[in-house]
Amino acid sequence: MKREQTSYAYEGPELRSHGGSRTLNNAFDVMSPIQIHEPRATVARRFALFDLGFRPFYLLASVFAAISIPLWALQFSGLLPHPYLAGPVWHAHEMVFGFTLAVIVGFLFTAGKNWSNMPTPTGLPLACLCALWVASRVLVLTPYAWAAAVCNVAFPAAAAVALAIPFWKSGARRNYFFVGLLILVAGAAAAVHWSQLRGAASFSARGIQLALDVVLFILAVMGGRVIPMFTNNGVPGADATKRPGTERTALGLVLAVLVADQVGLGGLPAAVLLAIASLAHSVRWLLWRPWTSRKTPLVWVLHLAYLWVPIHLLLRAAAAIGLVTPSLSAHALTVGAIGGLIIGMMTRTSRGHTARPLVADRFDTACYVLVALAALVRVALPLMAPTQLMNAVVLSAVLWSAGFGLFAIRYWPILCRPRLDGRPG
Repeated sequence: MKREQTSYAYEGPELRSHGGSRTLNNAFDVMSPIQIHEPRATVARRFALFDLGFRPFYLLASVFAAISIPLWALQFSGLLPHPYLAGPVWHAHEMVFGFTLAVIVGFLFTAGKNWSNMPTPTGLPLACLCALWVASRVLVLTPYAWAAAVCNVAFPAAAAVALAIPFWKSGARRNYFFVGLLILVAGAAAAVHWSQLRGAASFSARGIQLALDVVLFILAVMGGRVIPMFTNNGVPGADATKRPGTERTALGLVLAVLVADQVGLGGLPAAVLLAIASLAHSVRWLLWRPWTSRKTPLVWVLHLAYLWVPIHLLLRAAAAIGLVTPSLSAHALTVGAIGGLIIGMMTRTSRGHTARPLVADRFDTACYVLVALAALVRVALPLMAPTQLMNAVVLSAVLWSAGFGLFAIRYWPILCRPRLDGRPG
């Protein structure tokens, strides 16, 4: 059957073709081709930061990303005293439970509204959740360890409850597992803080690894939902495909890695599992036909970021048998996959859910390139020249900070103002 070519103006609560023959309620690939009439004077006056979850959390996460990583690079290089009690644990904790979790919560609150056709937190409740996230970031830098622990566990737990309510009311059972994943993240945060309070370093490492594995699974699930769809919508004739067997295998192997990490599987058995998982995700990525998106930045940024998933798994396999340092695989995931998918989805959903054209401008493309280079420098340079690790850390931090700082500067007026079409959200 010949594929129907359809264009879309922006992402909203449903996906309709121009002929009105097709409707799809699914995640963020939900667009409506209506004409935009913008009362600009009215739009510019109303403060809309807490109108929907993506708005404050994207802004907070981008500002935090621009500030926190350079601070850590200065610590790591010895140019700044270590003001944080846990040193590298602070860096790992804040990358996962601070930056990444903020974006995931903002994404899920926005997508959850579409999936359930029920409201997710807005206004004062959303502002309170943001305040809890900010308090968590501040308290980890103070001597108030118990307060930091409570806030950092409470944030993902509260987000899980806030997401569970609309899912339960609407009967959106297909998405219940996202609530479970947020509860797992809360448990991982509890493990990290318990280990810091009790001096059990192994629990801290295990808690951070659990959180990373959960985030990897979320990225794999959401990547499978949106990347092929966005490719086919944004690139005529792309013909990105999903095969059920490949999807189940790729996702199942990520869960297998999560279990293996928690039971302490290592050495050659872990390497074999990770290598097979890398192969499965490579096949999955190739089925999405990434080369067709090379002229569409809003799409190629997602393909490029997802490529880091099999790279991460392959580097983890190599690290399991002592061929490379574990840090390389960790940064392939955090800087390459997480950073790349986050910057790509933040620009796309910020545009789509404020009724702006789904076309990346030169600022968006610059953000993509900067974050992609940050990942390449952080992973490839130490891999090829281990003596250049310090230079790689500093340069990667500068590129990362520039990419997310540019997003924050570019998008803060957009995130703080109402949609151009006057609709809520």
